[in-house]
Amino acid sequence: MQIRDLPYSDPGDPDVRSGPRFLYWLGRNQLAGQLKSLSWGLLHQLGIAGLPVTVGLAVQAVIDRSGGRLALAGGLILALGVVIAVGDTMLHRTAVTNWISAAARVQQLLARKTAELGSALTRRVAAGEVVAVSTGDVEKIGWFVEALSRFAAAATALVVICVGLAFYLPSLGLMVALAMPVLALAVLPLLPRATRRADEQREKAGKATELASDTVAGLRVLRGIGGEELFLGRYRRASQEVRRAAVRSARMWALISAVQVLLPGILLISLVWYGATLARDGRIDVGQLVTVYSAATLMLFPLRHFEEIAMAYSFSRPSAQRAVRVLSLHRSAREATVEGVTPTGDLYDPATGLMAPRGQFTAVVCGDPDEAGQLAERLGGHAETGEDGDEAAPSVLLGAVALDEVPLDTARAAVLVQDKDPVLLSGTLQELLDVPSSGLVTAEAALEAAQCGDVLSALAQASPDDDGDPMRTRITERGRSLSGGQRQRLALARSLVTDPEALVLDEPTSAVDSHTEARVAAGIAKLREGRTTVAFASSPLLLDAADRVVLVHEGTVVAVGVHRELLRTEPRYRAVVTRETDDEAAASAPDAVTGIASVPAAKSIQEIEERA
Repeated sequence: MQIRDLPYSDPGDPDVRSGPRFLYWLGRNQLAGQLKSLSWGLLHQLGIAGLPVTVGLAVQAVIDRSGGRLALAGGLILALGVVIAVGDTMLHRTAVTNWISAAARVQQLLARKTAELGSALTRRVAAGEVVAVSTGDVEKIGWFVEALSRFAAAATALVVICVGLAFYLPSLGLMVALAMPVLALAVLPLLPRATRRADEQREKAGKATELASDTVAGLRVLRGIGGEELFLGRYRRASQEVRRAAVRSARMWALISAVQVLLPGILLISLVWYGATLARDGRIDVGQLVTVYSAATLMLFPLRHFEEIAMAYSFSRPSAQRAVRVLSLHRSAREATVEGVTPTGDLYDPATGLMAPRGQFTAVVCGDPDEAGQLAERLGGHAETGEDGDEAAPSVLLGAVALDEVPLDTARAAVLVQDKDPVLLSGTLQELLDVPSSGLVTAEAALEAAQCGDVLSALAQASPDDDGDPMRTRITERGRSLSGGQRQRLALARSLVTDPEALVLDEPTSAVDSHTEARVAAGIAKLREGRTTVAFASSPLLLDAADRVVLVHEGTVVAVGVHRELLRTEPRYRAVVTRETDDEAAASAPDAVTGIASVPAAKSIQEIEERA
């Protein structure tokens, strides 16, 4: 795999049983790249290992006054320099390719999972955690994959050098060979504590990222209520906790680095003292001492890779675990079993008893906004799952087909869910409305139904064309150049263009004024005539435009009818729609004997009906 070949046509099916298994899966899927990096790493390390031999030959040649051997040693040193340069260059090239390829694979997996789950993702995992996984954690996972092959090359080089020294000069070589495992494994007792501190730092950093993400998302509201300083103070405290955790973690790694410097230093001092004693007694040559000392000194370089791989694993393991938490989420507890069938018919939720008849405009009223969002998610085929991964409720049916039993693309083509906070991607208005659709609804008709006339006028003034074509005007990221109501109506127009078998809208008019809301409700009803439409709302203007209204209370359908009828006959419905207080609800309740409502309640109903 070359960087120019990215992205992957298929990133694969990851092993999400645990963080270490996920890291192993990543390394196994990049086996060719790992072997290339290992080969170049061995060339580089063994080239470095050959220098002490040639330097020892050169020193001994000078002592023996042999010009021929000195020239030969010089040539060998030059050749080894070329080998080291080529090996180091290619090692860096292949290692960085492994890093980027692993990071790209993880990002593709995350993007695929995000597309699969849609808005359900942020209901199961905090948005800040998703951001942390797709940025910092991806980098650390790639670091471990990249460092793995370099560590393998360094470990192999150390074994080769130790064996070579033991045969070359047993008196000193065995001393080095026995000391190297001690030096390599000396930091193992410190790793558990270092890993715990790294995990703590990761956890606190993730929470700070979540807090920052949530604060930025609600910045406009915070400014409106004067809560900026409050949340800024919370983020300061979270940031300081991250700093303290990072300092504690850095101290542990500094101790590990100190051990990696102290013990090799003791080895070199001991080696020089013992080797000098042997040379003075004439038992070894000076060139042999120089060779062994140079080899022991250069062995400290590959020895550093043991510290690096320990650090990389300590940081990447919790990152991989967080990635696994996201990647292990599923749209449903069941696999798709119905192929080649496009479901049609009534939209029915067995869990609540909600029925949206085919071809009708059904409005749903929920007293709890979170309950409405979860029900909208379920209608899109995302069944709720418990902590054990089993479905907490049966799947929604479209006709006689369970939505979680059909492939994801088929389910989404049949039922489109627009949540209450739809996102507009950057691009022109034409690109925004260029979405998969039936082709029966034009962009102009959808924009008209969503009452986007003022939006088109504003975009026409900013159009780059002389003719003022609003369809060619670029919309900034998330539609930040537009008001909340304008963004909401453009998102509604995008949903209407797709013209799905069933369209589910969660509070589609919450950000517009009452006059615009009435026209939008009428536009939806007209454009979607003969198509199944479900709108979660509590506005009388939208509810009055629906063919039928369903009241869901505490997870169960408790009333079905039309808006005006439910206002008169269902107190719970009236309490949600008119925002009655408890005292007003008690005053509007029918008399226990006569069954006649009091005058204040009658006036309230009359006012609501007139507004509708």
